[in-house]
Amino acid sequence: MSKLIVSLSPHAHGTDSVEKNMYGVVLALLPALLVSFLFFGLGSVVVCLSSVAACMFFEWAISKYIMKRQPSLSDGSAIVTGLLLGMNLPCNFPVWMVLIGALVAIGIGKMTFGGLGCNPFNPALVGRCVLLVSFPAAMTSWPQAGQLTSYLDAETGATPLSLMKWAIKSGDASVLEQLPSSFNMLIGLPETCQTGAGCLGEVCALALLLGLVFMLWRKIITWHIPVSILATVFVLSGLLHLADPVYANPVQVVLSGGLMLGAIFMATDYVTSPMTHRGQLVYGIAIGVLTVVIRNWGSYPEGMSFAILIMNAFTPLINNYIKPKRFGEVPAKK
Repeated sequence: MSKLIVSLSPHAHGTDSVEKNMYGVVLALLPALLVSFLFFGLGSVVVCLSSVAACMFFEWAISKYIMKRQPSLSDGSAIVTGLLLGMNLPCNFPVWMVLIGALVAIGIGKMTFGGLGCNPFNPALVGRCVLLVSFPAAMTSWPQAGQLTSYLDAETGATPLSLMKWAIKSGDASVLEQLPSSFNMLIGLPETCQTGAGCLGEVCALALLLGLVFMLWRKIITWHIPVSILATVFVLSGLLHLADPVYANPVQVVLSGGLMLGAIFMATDYVTSPMTHRGQLVYGIAIGVLTVVIRNWGSYPEGMSFAILIMNAFTPLINNYIKPKRFGEVPAKK
């Protein structure tokens, strides 16, 4: 007679792994990355490569010499952090500042808390926000797209978000006429972009949407967080636009700035987002509300990074109060 073997959970194993999901995110980022290389040329290559290399180096060095443990560069998390940090920077950003951002992202945002799976905040956003506070001039000088050979001497211009901000402050809706069309904001079109294009990851919303479709198809993420963020921003921006035309139309608001990059690739971080689908909807809606509030009434034109970091802090609270139904649990009779 065979013996009954009782062992600790888990009893079922899936095919997912940290490496598979991280490199899946890298593949999903490729369309936006290639578009940034096409539009910004040398500057995009320098910023992204230096960011990825620095993040990998700092994770290896901190793991080996400070935490005294085997480095885990093969899991791909440092590459993802480096790519996301690089795509949140202007294409003319000095390399030495990129190194500082990478050190903050890995050293403070990730390894200080114990490494992958322990960090409460998105590491790339921690690095970006520290750079924004420390070097505001460099972080808000936005080169125009289409300058294929320029780097530090790129011609800068106002971004769509800064134009929207100025229209609200001045009360002059005619400022919004300088915005690119919604179609151009969707696909980029550097030859028609007369404004500063923003960060590397902001230039083409369509490339980011392709990454979203890929990650949904591969089941790397679910739709709950990105859709709830984009829908909330669209609805609130639409209500503001109907109330006063000084606020841009909701389609342009959704396609502008780092909203797509943040909603698809940064707010969906496994470690810093809620576990349940209901919790993810609450999380996404709150990020959308905070983004609209900061964009329209805050000091900075962009509010996505701050909104995600604020809600990262609320993730444990959401997980505590919105819990999944226990397996085998029978609802109590009323």
